Amino acid sequence: MRVFVYEYASGGGLALRGVPASLAREGAAMRAALVADLSALGHQIVTTADARRRPDLPPGVEIVDLPADDRARNRVLDRAIRAVDAVWLIAPETDRCLERLAARVERQHRTLLGPGADAIRHASDKARLPRRLAALGLRHPTTRTLGRGVDPARVAEAIGYPIVLKPARGAGSHGVRVAGRPGELRQAAAAARRATRDGRVIMQEHVRGAAASVSLLADGRGGTVALAVNSQTLGSSFSYRGGRTPFDHPLAPRAAAAALAVCQSLEGLRGYVGVDVIVTDTDVVVIEVNPRVTTAYLGIRAAVDGNVAALALSACAGRLPSAPLVSRRVHFSSAGRILCRETARAERGAA
Repeated sequence: MRVFVYEYASGGGLALRGVPASLAREGAAMRAALVADLSALGHQIVTTADARRRPDLPPGVEIVDLPADDRARNRVLDRAIRAVDAVWLIAPETDRCLERLAARVERQHRTLLGPGADAIRHASDKARLPRRLAALGLRHPTTRTLGRGVDPARVAEAIGYPIVLKPARGAGSHGVRVAGRPGELRQAAAAARRATRDGRVIMQEHVRGAAASVSLLADGRGGTVALAVNSQTLGSSFSYRGGRTPFDHPLAPRAAAAALAVCQSLEGLRGYVGVDVIVTDTDVVVIEVNPRVTTAYLGIRAAVDGNVAALALSACAGRLPSAPLVSRRVHFSSAGRILCRETARAERGAA
């Protein structure tokens, strides 16, 4: 199969303009890992690069240079999509970027190795997620949307400091700020608004606990299987530094169960999906759904027996695989470097 792996942040999607360094670094690492795993399966791989910065990829990978001009770039991108059998997207949800790219692939009638545009739209809207989680009986931070006419100071006082401000649709830590007191609120809200074109910002309760994620596979029909629960290492302003997988915590099975429940409630999720959570001493708090490959892929592929891309392809085709055997504990960086690897008691998946 001829597969187009399009990684937006490092692959020329913005011609390197305004791309947060963290997104570009993580994106390049995910692209390299995915290309390696798909190539190992015998697929022919096409990917993109900014015309001024070519990536270091294995021999045999076809690299399409994307021009800096927006119109020319879109024409080249459409030709690349038409020339393949299937497309695997790695892109942020910010400003509906991932959703719009999925719609572009759908217009070209090519197979998406991941959720479609409708599923991405529903899954990535952080403003509407609280209602869905409440219906499932899952805990979520108290959340309010800062629309027109809403007084942020009054909302913050009602929620209670410290509070978190973030774009209603975003990825990673881009635009996420914490206000610990009223004097920090205006600056934090402005930073969150600058990170999104439509200016939609949400304000959330700051939940203290261990940051974690759950990586899952979905078959597009409500079937899901948990691959692993992963701890997250976060820096200032929630910047992602990497993590450990699997996450050794008594509530890890509950985190997996919560992620499975929310993904099963979202129609059309397909392939690899991530769910971010906070694990407290007594509970699991669901933060957001990422309808795409996440950086945890870098650690999971080193921790499990088998090719994770092959498992995701099977799920995309409607054949949900069994959870792979997790035989190693891995500490990994956001750039894909394996910092520590040790043998673990072999067990299946996250649940």
